[in-house]
Amino acid sequence: MPSPDEPPVGTRRVIDRDELAAWLRLIETPKVGRESARRLLAAFGSPQAVFDAPTRAIGEVVGAAASDALAAAPETLEALIELTWSWLGAKADEARHIITLGDPLYPPALLETADPPLLLYAQGRAELLRAAAIAVVGSRNPTRQGTDNARAFSEQLSRAGLTVVSGLALGVDAAAHEGGLEGAASTVAVVGTGLDRVYPRRNLALAHRIALRGLMVSEYPIGMPPLPANFPIRNRIIAGLARGTLVVEAALQSGSLITARMALEASRDVFAIPGSIHSPQSRGCHALIKQGAKLVDSAQDILEELKLPDAPGAAPSAGSAPSAATSSATPPEEPLLAALGFDPVTLDALVARTGCSPAELSIRLLELELEGRVARLPGQLFQRVGHG
Repeated sequence: MPSPDEPPVGTRRVIDRDELAAWLRLIETPKVGRESARRLLAAFGSPQAVFDAPTRAIGEVVGAAASDALAAAPETLEALIELTWSWLGAKADEARHIITLGDPLYPPALLETADPPLLLYAQGRAELLRAAAIAVVGSRNPTRQGTDNARAFSEQLSRAGLTVVSGLALGVDAAAHEGGLEGAASTVAVVGTGLDRVYPRRNLALAHRIALRGLMVSEYPIGMPPLPANFPIRNRIIAGLARGTLVVEAALQSGSLITARMALEASRDVFAIPGSIHSPQSRGCHALIKQGAKLVDSAQDILEELKLPDAPGAAPSAGSAPSAATSSATPPEEPLLAALGFDPVTLDALVARTGCSPAELSIRLLELELEGRVARLPGQLFQRVGHG
């Protein structure tokens, strides 16, 4: 039987309980933010050394208020240590890690950012933290085309060797993770809760798949609930892990634009997929393009910009134009799809374009919807999906 100070079974990160306790005390002490903690680590070398240092020496680095706060451990610290230690060794068949600044597993891409997390909780394939990656983000309420684009782009990028990083939210994030899991480069989910919780619960099964075949990551302690303030903060990790950020669909006021801004601040590329000028879900992407983001309509555009080869034998992404060779063999287009175009359209507009009755159009639209070629949008709008 292992002693209480030996690392739990099934982990690859060798961290003893005393070291864990020192890190948690440093991070969780009130009045000591991330910047102050980093200054203390730079000055003293480790959390243990910080707590061994004289109060006056600590105060010279971070001021009297933080120094006084560090003098006594938070009341909840022991309970958090026990909870974290139990999580770390809970399942021998799951690779669970606590990765600190200076750890060999710590992602070098985050070290290049202005606000790298002090400690990461990880579950799954920790090597993905050091892989070439692309962030894929967007609306929690995307159109059907947006969902398809997120999954198709992510699948091809993963097959080409880029790990897909996103935030496990509903909509575009979930579709991006699904696509990433289809390729060898897999996917990383950066979440805004402790790793013992899944938010939103609708993504519980997806989170389990990512933990087994990809990687779940959080900077928040075990037991942390889904607090609204945590999610914008974690976006800097999504942007920081990746060589670039792809925004699939986004309204003008959205967390995806926060992630894009953080990517730009970290000197990373930002890509955006254009959409209908009438769609609120495309306005954020169009705003990014106006501000200098790179307009992309295929995964190959991103691979070329990042100077990565396309995946051997990969099929074109959603949004990519068919080649001349395939165009000649394309069957005649369904007339109603031609009338739909690619923008959302009302039934009345289709009546005017086709001359068909509303009853006839409703029947054919339902058939196309069941075939997955047309999506029904809020406000009694219809939109074709893909190129079918």
